[in-house]
Amino acid sequence: MAKSLRHSGLHILGDVPWGGHMCVFYETKEDLIETLVPYFKVGLESNEFCMWALTDPLTREEACEALERGIPGFSHHLLAGNMEIVHGHEWYLSGDLKKVTSSWHQKLDAALAEGRDGLRVSGNAFWLETEYRDDFLAYEQELDKSLAGRAMLVMCTYPLLASRGADVLDVAHAHRLTAARRKGRWEFIEAAGKPAAHSITLREVEVLTWVARGKSAWEIGKILGITKRTVDEHARSATKKLGAANRTEAIALALRRYIIELEPAQRPARQR
Repeated sequence: MAKSLRHSGLHILGDVPWGGHMCVFYETKEDLIETLVPYFKVGLESNEFCMWALTDPLTREEACEALERGIPGFSHHLLAGNMEIVHGHEWYLSGDLKKVTSSWHQKLDAALAEGRDGLRVSGNAFWLETEYRDDFLAYEQELDKSLAGRAMLVMCTYPLLASRGADVLDVAHAHRLTAARRKGRWEFIEAAGKPAAHSITLREVEVLTWVARGKSAWEIGKILGITKRTVDEHARSATKKLGAANRTEAIALALRRYIIELEPAQRPARQR
């Protein structure tokens, strides 16, 4: 049985469950490449069928060159049919947008029939400044609902410079996780307004921060001068306070709400 949690390929998102519908706003072409190459790399390494609905600012040639640089044996994957790259305009605008969701499901069914763990896809938004804007926002909301219980990961990418404030909020509401990449730096976007209050202690913040940086409970205990058991207790307490199901979800929520930061220079002060 395929694992229910899949790695996104991006440290800012970490592991996400099947049915994950993610959005990344990118500022430059390089930001887009540095987001999607690791995303697809992990998918190909994890027995997932990968599909990229490609539009500007990347040509197919540029996309293939980037994937070749970042993924060992990418040409073999492409020839073996492990990944498909399609023209975004043709994929999305060939008919009724409602049929696009059905087409993703058909791709998933075919991938599962071939023995793959699931389907990993990405599509780049080209419709923000067109007459299709409202139709595509409705499509995003419908797609989000349709992913429940399906072995699919979907990452939608949006050009930050072409997005108005209202666009950012509307898009964030249609996705379960929304982040922005600007000049190589990551930020989470919270659509629901001011984050909910929490009662996490400074020590719990420290523990979550080190967990997010990949440290084991034993290593965190050594860093903070506490026992492994105490580390686990702080992690469980913080997870409960955030209303998360597990540590992975707790870290994602803490990052989104700016409770913790991944940058070592911004490490929370130690509790005395």
